[in-house]
Parts: sequence; structure tokens; C-alpha cells
Amino acid sequence: MIYAMAKFDFGIRQRAAHQATSLQREEPMGNEASDVLNRFRHGDIDAFETIFRQHQRAVYNWILRIVRNPATAEDLTVETFWRIHRAHARFDPARGFEGWARRIATHAALDWMRSGRTERELTAEISEDPAAAEFADSAVSAELRQKTAAAFTRLPPKLRIAAVLAVVEEQPHKDVAEALGISVAAVKLRVFRALRLLRKDLEGQGIRP
Repeated sequence: MIYAMAKFDFGIRQRAAHQATSLQREEPMGNEASDVLNRFRHGDIDAFETIFRQHQRAVYNWILRIVRNPATAEDLTVETFWRIHRAHARFDPARGFEGWARRIATHAALDWMRSGRTERELTAEISEDPAAAEFADSAVSAELRQKTAAAFTRLPPKLRIAAVLAVVEEQPHKDVAEALGISVAAVKLRVFRALRLLRKDLEGQGIRP
């Protein structure tokens, strides 16, 4: 098992330089796909390796949308597949793999957000990311961009992850709800609360969004 996961880790890092921009995945068709998923559910390691090859890129890209750091996304992809393997007996093939894997990946990213990462590290990652420009136009100073990014990282993790996916990444509320295991209404509420807290934080710094 350790050897198999070592191969997976190496595979992720090899492919990171060729990151896909699409969440489309390759999968065998018809009965073959169903057979792989059923064997995975019963703990077949070959089936698990097949699933990893088919889905690791989509899982990596999804996590990257949340954490906005390639190295962290690689590590969390490995963690996600560890969790997927440990949870194989709870997988229901009738409900499909992609949504289930996305939910596990989202929770792995949420756990990372709740970990001991300092605000300074997170602010640097966001303010240096080109996507940070979505929070301000080209006329806004680097200092203001940094304050906005810092305010974003101070959001509670549950609100931050909903806002990242629904607002920054513009993912459909239905997909965000599935990934978080909550209702669409709850997603909308979390996004509303996140934006309200962002505004309050910025106004407290003398900035009117």
C-alpha cells in the first residue's frame, strides 16, 4: 500500500507542470467503469490505482481553486486519495465517484484552512496570485490589494471556502453545495455572510469597497 501511494505521489508531482484547465476526466465506458468502481468499493488496489489515474487531475484542479497554491494542492491531492482509499467501503457506486471525491477533497482543503497556517503566509499567496486582481482593478494600489487579500483570509474557513468557489471561481451553487455537503440555500447564505464580513473588515481599515 505504501509503495502504491508513493507511485501516486510521484505521478501527481510529475503531472503538476502540465496542469489541466478542465475538470473533464477520462473514464472507461459502460460496464468497465461500473466494474472498476465496484472493485474499488471492495478494496481492490488495482481498481484504486485506475481511479487515481482517471481522477487525480480533476481532484488537483478542484483543490487548487480553493487553496490557490500548487504545492499545497499537490499535497492535499495525495491526502484526498488517502482518505478516498480509507473510505472505500462507504462509497456507493450508484451515486457516482466524481461528486463523492470532490466532497472529500473539499473537506481536506477545509481542514488545511483550519490548520496552523499563519495569516502572513496566506496573504502572500493570495496577493501574489494573478487571481487576486479579481478583488481590485488595475488602478488599485498593491497595498489595498494586500489589505483586501488579508481580509479575505480572516474569514471563517467555512465562509471563505464557499466564497472562493462561488464568487472567485464562479462555480455553480449546486456544485458548491454538493462539494460542501450542504444545501444551495446554505451556500448562498454563507456567501452573503462572507461578503458582508469582508465589507465590514475593509471599512474598519478605512476602505469603502
